[in-house]
Amino acid sequence: MTDPATISCEEALRLLALYLDHELTATERAGVRRHLERCRSCYSRAEFERRLKSEIRRVRREEVPPAFEGRIRRLLHEFTRSPAGRRDDAPGRR
Repeated sequence: MTDPATISCEEALRLLALYLDHELTATERAGVRRHLERCRSCYSRAEFERRLKSEIRRVRREEVPPAFEGRIRRLLHEFTRSPAGRRDDAPGRR
């Protein structure tokens, strides 16, 4: 990683998920934090990601109606069986 004082937007965004999950080393975390303090664009992206993660955690605690869950599972099953849903480069598809 580059010097924490000069971390690029590309590097900050690459590390953002790990930063929000507290999975970076102290040096990496400091670099991302410093970058976010001075870069409004990356700060906005980090805030969006943080709020999204928070909302997903909240929604995951809500009960999903069984009919809705069944519909989603059927759609996923159909998608993964269709040619458009398959990827030739997916593991186990050679």
